[in-house]
Amino acid sequence: MIPLFSALFIQFRLVDVIDILLVALLLNGLYNLLRGTVAINIFLSIVSIFLVWKIVIAFNLELLGEILGAFASVGFIVLIIIFQPEIRQFLLALGTPKFVRKVFSKMTFLGVRLNEEIRLNVEPILAACEVMSAKKTGALIVLTRQNELFQYVKSGVEINAELSQVLIENIFFKNSPLHDGAMIITKNRIKAAGCILPVTKKLDLPGRPGLRHRAGLGISEKSDAIVIVISEERGAISVANSGQIRTIYNIADLRQYLERELE
Repeated sequence: MIPLFSALFIQFRLVDVIDILLVALLLNGLYNLLRGTVAINIFLSIVSIFLVWKIVIAFNLELLGEILGAFASVGFIVLIIIFQPEIRQFLLALGTPKFVRKVFSKMTFLGVRLNEEIRLNVEPILAACEVMSAKKTGALIVLTRQNELFQYVKSGVEINAELSQVLIENIFFKNSPLHDGAMIITKNRIKAAGCILPVTKKLDLPGRPGLRHRAGLGISEKSDAIVIVISEERGAISVANSGQIRTIYNIADLRQYLERELE
């Protein structure tokens, strides 16, 4: 009776515990390395598909298991194609003391790490936008969220300065060498300016928008960033988010919009 009763339960050995802990540590390390890039969403999706596949196999759902198994069988090839830039960057940095310190600084015991949420201080941005709109100074400001847009930060001049109204206005001053590109703001710091952004391919946009508006819309299509665009011709303020662009008529509306979206 006892052997039959024990056979109904999954045997759990010490080796299984070590196996689970090592996998959890590996997944946590990969998550920390990819966090802040476009690849993190794809990584989480692949992990979810793999876990669902294992659950389906455990319940003996043969047809669904075959379909998910087809995805898993070519998973390594898909990973290499999708994560090609990240893999190349990882291999180039692997083994350097700076890289090792960076990895272990992001991990604690068993890979558990608590991330602090840094709330964006929108007041310097709002004040600068109000002044630039009144002076009809063109601006393109990218506010990152989960995706920190590292690849676009490197396309401009890295600043990594504390967020301030004066600095924003000086960068977008018409005689400034960085005023034509985009400014990227992450966690209350101006990461870079003069950045090159992808331009949207949409052709049915109303009002024949300029390059700034098309670039703001383009980066909002490829990431979760919120983009503030100030027209140089009319001083009008627009906001691009999730592949959509809308006009903001006053600073109070812009404040309300940012507080709602960044909540």
